[in-house]
Amino acid sequence: MEQTEVMKPETLDDLIQVLHQIFESDCINVEEVQNIMESYESNPQDWMKYSKFDKYRYTRNLVDAGNGKFNLMILCWGEGHGSSIHDHTNSHCFMKLLQGQLKETLFEWPDGKCRGDMVQRSQRVLQENKVAYINDSLGLHRVENVSHTECAVSLHLYSPPFQSCQTFDQRTGHRNTVKMTFWSKFGERTPFENSVSQENN
Repeated sequence: MEQTEVMKPETLDDLIQVLHQIFESDCINVEEVQNIMESYESNPQDWMKYSKFDKYRYTRNLVDAGNGKFNLMILCWGEGHGSSIHDHTNSHCFMKLLQGQLKETLFEWPDGKCRGDMVQRSQRVLQENKVAYINDSLGLHRVENVSHTECAVSLHLYSPPFQSCQTFDQRTGHRNTVKMTFWSKFGERTPFENSVSQENN
């Protein structure tokens, strides 16, 4: 039986269509998702309508709700914006750089016994069109736009979607559960909420 060849997505809409096909299966091949996300060449005309920046913090902008199987979102990072150290609530997390560069720092899970700095495992700078992958078995991470002159834009896929995650204090390993919020959905600003502790990972 011949395998159907997955077409290279030319646009973000093409990529979304292919992702919907891939995620119809309950068995997800991480490498396949990474490859298909990497094969889409970033074109600002495709994603500009989802690209919403905030002066004070990076933003999470929902692009597609993936039939409940995944969330696809665009994160916009102003100069110097970064996330806290966080987990991924037992989900797969794929991150593709659409514009600029982001620094990813990987940390070990705190063991609860040691009080003091969390153990940093590695650091890398993610370049445009490259795709990074993380899940909780690989550790925790923090993502930052360390540039003082350039913004960065990244495309994130989380499967399954999650509504909260844990953030960690680098100095103590202390954890907090925070609610995930969207700055915009499908190109439209979401109503402002400030009643709960929130994180933009």
